Amino acid sequence: MTTTTLDNPTSIYDRIGGFDTVDRLVETFYRNMDELPEARGIRAIHADDLGPTRAILKAYLAEWLGGPKEYSAKKGHPRLRMRHGHLRIGPAERDAWMLCMNGALDVTIEDVGVREGLRENLAKLADWMRNDPDNAHDKRH
Repeated sequence: MTTTTLDNPTSIYDRIGGFDTVDRLVETFYRNMDELPEARGIRAIHADDLGPTRAILKAYLAEWLGGPKEYSAKKGHPRLRMRHGHLRIGPAERDAWMLCMNGALDVTIEDVGVREGLRENLAKLADWMRNDPDNAHDKRH
């Protein structure tokens, strides 16, 4: 996820402030998950200790945004649907995840255009992660 011009290739990762911003984004995301009543269902499917999960999401998002490729170096191809296949992810889970992420984006990403672009792309990703049987007619690739 990079934006480029002929003179200045710049990743979204760099535009938002690098790892410090990714760190704040993920910390805010999981704080929202802990605090928002609408997120109780998705919080319940996570381990009590979110430390390892936070680290994985930080590495994934940093790479996804054009930063260091530490996630792939440690875990290989993301294979997000496979890695989450043991969980039921339906509309309620997708919406709760996006509620937490949208709140985190709102307080950590200052550039409105970048924030809205991230929101749009993360919504597509969250919808693609759905694996509920009701989603069988709505596979998007």
